[in-house]
Amino acid sequence: MKRLAAALTLALLATPAFAVRPDEMLADPALEQRARALSQGLRCLVCRNESIDDSDADLAHDLRVLLRDRLTAGDSDAQAVDYIVARYGEFVLLNPTTKGANLILWGAGPAALLAGAWLAFSVTRRRARAADVGELSPEDQARVKALLEDTPS
Repeated sequence: MKRLAAALTLALLATPAFAVRPDEMLADPALEQRARALSQGLRCLVCRNESIDDSDADLAHDLRVLLRDRLTAGDSDAQAVDYIVARYGEFVLLNPTTKGANLILWGAGPAALLAGAWLAFSVTRRRARAADVGELSPEDQARVKALLEDTPS
């Protein structure tokens, strides 16, 4: 039973290794290494939060081939990634840039955290002020007692 569990675990861990097909691989090991490193940062548009290097989807295959074609044509890493981003949009990047409209998304989390902390602080402070109501003075106590005695039951 333990051997079966170990074999299944190894099979599950090895599945991303099968995503890059042998016919995609470049003959030059240095160029292939660059392509693998770049494809780790590109999102599969079908699988969502999976890199094209790990995905077995047809579109991921097409993106891997396109990336390798650009590198073979002599593009630098930045030029190859920029070409794919220009073609498919910034969503294809697993780590989006921190400029333009993305700046709003990067700032939204910390802004929401600060707003929540401010809200919690103000509510706690307001409740503390409401609890600070002191005891009634002897004159006020006498007045309340007189009012309660005067009311018919």
